[in-house]
Formats: sequence, C-alpha cells, structure tokens
Amino acid sequence: MREDFLLLNPGPVPIAHEVAQAMDAPMISRRSTTFGEIYNRTIEKFEALLRRSTGTSDTSPATGDTLILNGTATMALEAGISNLVGPEDEIVALTNGQFGRRMADIGERYATVTVVETPWGEPFDLQAVRSAVTDDTALLTVVHNETSTGLLNPIAPIGEIAAAHDVQLLVDGVSSIGGAPFLIDEWGVDVAVTDPQKALASPPGISLLFASPAAQTAMVGTRGPFYHDLETYLEAAADDRTPYTCAAPQVRALDVALDRILTEGMESRIDRHARYALAVRAGLTAMGLELFPSPREEADYSPTLTTAAFPDAFDPVAFQTELARRGVSVGGGIAHLSSEVFRFGNMGELSPDEIVRGMYAVGQALRAGGADVPVSAAVAETEAVIR
Repeated sequence: MREDFLLLNPGPVPIAHEVAQAMDAPMISRRSTTFGEIYNRTIEKFEALLRRSTGTSDTSPATGDTLILNGTATMALEAGISNLVGPEDEIVALTNGQFGRRMADIGERYATVTVVETPWGEPFDLQAVRSAVTDDTALLTVVHNETSTGLLNPIAPIGEIAAAHDVQLLVDGVSSIGGAPFLIDEWGVDVAVTDPQKALASPPGISLLFASPAAQTAMVGTRGPFYHDLETYLEAAADDRTPYTCAAPQVRALDVALDRILTEGMESRIDRHARYALAVRAGLTAMGLELFPSPREEADYSPTLTTAAFPDAFDPVAFQTELARRGVSVGGGIAHLSSEVFRFGNMGELSPDEIVRGMYAVGQALRAGGADVPVSAAVAETEAVIR
C-alpha cells in the first residue's frame, strides 16, 4: 500500500503517528499500577470529552461511569442490552438503517422486541415512537448517527419519550461521540456506546460504554454472556482495572488520542467535523450527485460522513478499483444499498487538503466509470467551504 494512501471510510479512520506509536510501548500487566494509572486517566479524559460535547464553549453534565471493554462497539452494545433486559421484558428498537436494525437483532436474543421502523435514510415518526413506548417498556434503543445512511437522528425528543415512561435509553454514539454534540444528561441518555476507531481517531479493538446511575441500578450482569457481565466490570473499574486481560496497547493509544482531542478542544473539533461534512456535501452535489438521506426538519445530515447515490447503472466495484488506483478509499453501501451509494467519511486525522484530494479522486473515479461529472467545479465548491 502506498505511503500516502488516504482512508476516507467511516471507520477505521486515519490516526496520528503518536497515537500509533503509543501501541509500541513495552507490554504491561493489567494488574500493574502503571496500567491502573493509564486506565484511570483515559476514563477521566473521555468523561471530560463528554461534558464538553456541547458544540459550544459551555459544558453539560454527564452523570455516571465509563467502562473500557475488550471488543468493538457491537460487543459493547450487546453488553448494554443484555445487562438491562430479560426474557420477560420489552425493548422498543428504533430502526432507520443497518445499525438500528443490528440493535434490534441483538435485543431479540434477550427479550421481546417491538421495532419502530422507517425507510433507511428517513427520520423517525416521533408519534409512532410515542405510541410504541409504554410503562411496560424496559429499554428504548436508537442510533444517534446512522453510519449506514449518513443521517443524524435527534436524541432529545426520544429521550423525553423514554423519561415520560421511566424507560432506560440506550444510544449508539459510535460515529458521533467525538465529532458531534452529545448531551448525556440533557438528553436523558442512560447508556451510551462508542468506538475509538471512529471520531475519536484511535485504533479499533476496544469500546467505551457510559452508564448512568439509573442504568447501573437496573443492570443484572448474569442475564448476559459471562464476558459481558457489566456488574463485574464496574466492580473492577472502581479499582482502576478490568476484570479480564485488557488490550493495553489500544488503551494507551486511546489515552494519547484523547489528549489530542482535548488539546484541540471539543468546540473546535465539532466545528471542524461539521465544516468538513458541509464541504463534502457541497462537492458531491456540485457533481450532480444526490445525497442519500432525507433528513427533513426532524433530523439532519451526519457531521462525520456523507452518503451519496451513484449515477444510474454505475458499477460500484469499478468505482472502488479506480479509487484504489489513486490511493484513496471510501466506504461502500451496506446491505440493499451496496450497489446504490457510497459513503465519504471525514473522521480521523484529516487535513482540508486531504478532503479536497478525496473529492478529486471521487470525481475522477466516477468519470473513469463513464459518469459525466464536473470534477473541477466539485473541487472548487469543496475548497470554498473547507478553507
């Protein structure tokens, strides 16, 4: 692979050299004082990030505790769901994309699931959500930033519905936390999950699960798989450790990545992601491409990735081949969208020049496949927004 290969996928994302370098440090025991110090300060930095994830200079409370889990976010989502419900419980799962559907699929292994579904890329009907959630509902699940479609779902009104019925709210913040506003207490979030390999710009392999006091009280660790017992994780975390062998190199990398994030400042970081995404949308629409999601007034376009439809009868495999020839990668469509859309990510250690380079490569790859797109105009629109 060429040294200047440009990764514009919606995860994993480009990471800083010093973040990668942190993984080369000598191996340590999870029971050592050194690891305990690293674990504790990584948690403290992440919780500082949450409090500062307002998109402004203000802070917002995030009352609860964070766990670092071995395994990517799907493992953490299963841990959260399985610890909060049992066979006699009902989950209401909101689905308007692949990852909302995944939480419903996980939930079906542990409880009864009522799915509130809208077509991929379209906002939820909040009245349908209100009708589905009752005092008998135990858990409400939703994806904040649906990575399969590029739609940012509104959590505040969904949190209000959950609170009205005293229902636990679990939010997939995998591709939003670190790149978009995320207000734990104000939105009424009980469990939030994210993955370092997205907007936190760190390597894959571990995940982060934040749990409110109410969620911790509701957890029954023996309901889920042995390795997913969050009560055991919480007991170990009180002593700045994990209950089982931890992926120490990934924790070290995340520690450094969080330093970089807090140095940049969350207000600036959220603004940067929004500006990059706006520039990408400007460039793609200048090419005449149709953005896939339909946010309307109830939702918004994602600030961390953009999904656009291919021109009619376009070959997505040839498109990726042409991009690879130019040293660039973007995400393909998922499931039934695999031949219809591509996903241009703007998370990670990316400069404005790299976003512009990516736009040029996308245009050239489309032209190589026979699409008559105005590449120069698209690049100019991208540059006008991102500079």
